[in-house]
Amino acid sequence: MKILFQGDSITDAGRDKTDPHNLSGYSLIVAETLKRKYPEKDFEFINLGISGNRSCDLVARYESDFKTIAPDITAIMIGINDVWHYYADTLKYVSPESYENNYGFILKNLKRDTNTKIIMMEPYLLPAPSFVHMRMDLYSIIERGRRLAETFADEYIPFDGLFAQACVHNPWQVLSNDGVHPALKGQQLIAEYLVKAIENQMR
Repeated sequence: MKILFQGDSITDAGRDKTDPHNLSGYSLIVAETLKRKYPEKDFEFINLGISGNRSCDLVARYESDFKTIAPDITAIMIGINDVWHYYADTLKYVSPESYENNYGFILKNLKRDTNTKIIMMEPYLLPAPSFVHMRMDLYSIIERGRRLAETFADEYIPFDGLFAQACVHNPWQVLSNDGVHPALKGQQLIAEYLVKAIENQMR
């Protein structure tokens, strides 16, 4: 069973990019959990998350990093940089409409070109003061992602809400050092829900 992790720095997590089988962050936790729970399964885990990527970058990588790999399960988290880069560099701005078109291109073509099961993982922000100004922009792309999920997702994980729930009883700094990139506890939260979604698609 070939499982592909795709996205930005949250998925990249400092992996060795010379080796697509090198795992780090939540992808490593997911792989270790599944191998322990299902020792009889022949898993292949591939991480092609790239730090700084936006939805348009995934479109540019579609042929080589989605279609050619033809995974059994594809887990995607993308979108925070579509919002964040607007404030860091307006030349890299991706509008909510473009985000929906880009993500829709990936999802539609995955369904057409492969037999993969698609797990969409919602982008999120923790309540860090430095990111409060991005909240409404994030809502705009989350809503568009949810619309796409109705048509294309085999599983949808609402991580913005799940992280908000976790912050009720945990300071956000326990889950992330900056409000975006997950610390170990945040990685464990992502992995917990992603393992459940993968298990659903293994049945």
